[in-house]
Amino acid sequence: MSPAKMHADEADIDTPLVRRLLAAQFPEWAGLKVDPVESNGTVNAIYRLGDDMAVRLPRIEGGVEDVQREMLLLPRLAPSLPLAIPAPLGEGAPGEGFPWPWYVYRWLEGENPAVGGLDEPGLFAADLAEFVMALQRVDPGDAPRAYRSGPLARRDADTREAIAQLHGVIDTDAATAAWEAALRAPRWDGPPVWVHADLQPGNLLTADGRLSAVIDFGCMGHGEPAVDLITAWSLLTADARKEFRAALGVDDATWARGRGWALSIALIELPYYRTRNATIARIARHVIGEVLADHAAVDR
Repeated sequence: MSPAKMHADEADIDTPLVRRLLAAQFPEWAGLKVDPVESNGTVNAIYRLGDDMAVRLPRIEGGVEDVQREMLLLPRLAPSLPLAIPAPLGEGAPGEGFPWPWYVYRWLEGENPAVGGLDEPGLFAADLAEFVMALQRVDPGDAPRAYRSGPLARRDADTREAIAQLHGVIDTDAATAAWEAALRAPRWDGPPVWVHADLQPGNLLTADGRLSAVIDFGCMGHGEPAVDLITAWSLLTADARKEFRAALGVDDATWARGRGWALSIALIELPYYRTRNATIARIARHVIGEVLADHAAVDR
């Protein structure tokens, strides 16, 4: 079974390929069952290996460096974090027709949180804040620059282009006003901190209603803290957002930039994934709606 393709330059990946790669490079695991995992991930295809492992293969060349970064840095971060994160177990080489390195991880149990359907949004907000604070306390040292970092102004052209593509799909006047408000927020003038930089629903796992694990650290690195606020508008209710912000002690400027990050990411994702990934598109629409409502309330 092959995962549905979302990109024009995506590799051909299916269960027989995974079996061939394992047989050639990890024969000790070749006899285990291999099952494709339904995932909203846009950069990697995931296959469950046996009961307690997962095989992860980059879909596109642009994802190769992200996973190599994980292999190097996740073992350094894990001891400092309050939640489970992926544990690399092995690195495979290109072969059997697959052009890039591929990886084996420890399997993490859990489900992605439901957008708009958290049972305990306040508890989830507390769990998320604890994770973000713990990550920020880690010395960034020689950490690479995060994939999403720097001032929002660097995203201005791409964000405005996305707004133009969404004419007739969303309220583009309101989106432009909210985006311009975020651009006016003072820039971050503090030291860089560790950020995950992609705390979206598909990269979070829950168990018994609580946040249990954070996955897919391909965008991680040093940056400014606002980028790790984006989940506030994808998963949290208005009241839980306030609790999340209070737990982190976020000032007005950082909160405004976080709202801008959430809006920009969703605006850029929506036109690209409208016909490629219905779940990503639905989440993007939800985020845009939450941000616009939040901005309207602040503006009043």
